[in-house]
Amino acid sequence: MLKISTLLGFAVLISGNVYAQSADSLLKTMTDTTKIKVLNPTFKSTRIVLSQSTETQKKHDLDMRIRHHFGDIGGEFGSAHTLYGLDVASDLFIGFDYGITDRLTVSIGRSKHNELYNGFLKYKLLEQEGGNSGNIPLNITLLAQMGWIAREPFTTTEFETYANRFSYFLQPIFSRKITQRLSLQVAPSVLLRKNTTEARDPESLFSIGFAGRLKLTKRLSFVADYTWVNGINRPTDLFQKFYNPLGLGLEIETGGHVFSLNFMNAEFISENSFIPDTKKSWKHGGVRFGFTISRNFTLFKSKDKDLQSKIY
Repeated sequence: MLKISTLLGFAVLISGNVYAQSADSLLKTMTDTTKIKVLNPTFKSTRIVLSQSTETQKKHDLDMRIRHHFGDIGGEFGSAHTLYGLDVASDLFIGFDYGITDRLTVSIGRSKHNELYNGFLKYKLLEQEGGNSGNIPLNITLLAQMGWIAREPFTTTEFETYANRFSYFLQPIFSRKITQRLSLQVAPSVLLRKNTTEARDPESLFSIGFAGRLKLTKRLSFVADYTWVNGINRPTDLFQKFYNPLGLGLEIETGGHVFSLNFMNAEFISENSFIPDTKKSWKHGGVRFGFTISRNFTLFKSKDKDLQSKIY
């Protein structure tokens, strides 16, 4: 009996190191639950305010996402004349994310700004675990996104070649669930593009994103993200003044829906747009209200209750 118990314990330990989801199922039937602990998702959604999170869609889950950014609340282009920005839509986005596996998500979407179509692949390389054995201290997710501007050119020289309509965004995302209530994230990135405002504005634009989530109640969380763009490899004294995007919001879960109520200085929604082209400032009335509605559908429901998808 001692040998059998030893072998069973060893099997649980090895399977937990290889597949976190398998460990969840096995641990329910084992009495020793102190070795490996798979933590709850670090973020509730695949997005934070503006930025992507390390979360991916569950296998066979389809997420339909509608995002809306309004106009300036204050300043020259805001106030009561535009109902504090609600009369103006600076950008509107609709997209679909699909989980090919629990770790691999594919997405397609379209933004009002520039008639921008974007698609991305998102792969979770590592998932945070807790416990004395097989500990993985953080999440690592890789994101590769392509954007295509479909609108007509404003001038005859705007798109000198058709390839200039495309931009590419590459980003590794690192996050950690610090406590059950607090999660933090950092994400360096590079945006590859051809159309720039002036010669000194680099075509390969580097940035670093910082984000966090604070759980307030069971269904309500405070979220924030900030992207440092200007001053890394982009000069801060360009003719066109740019600002670093900052977003704050509340995330509300109501069954199959996740609502996000946000305030940000970024006019646009896609990383290919808001990272290089944020021209509004929190200090000068350039803050705007926005919201996100996310609806999750499970297309192929697993017969295994331990593997069935859940809204997160």
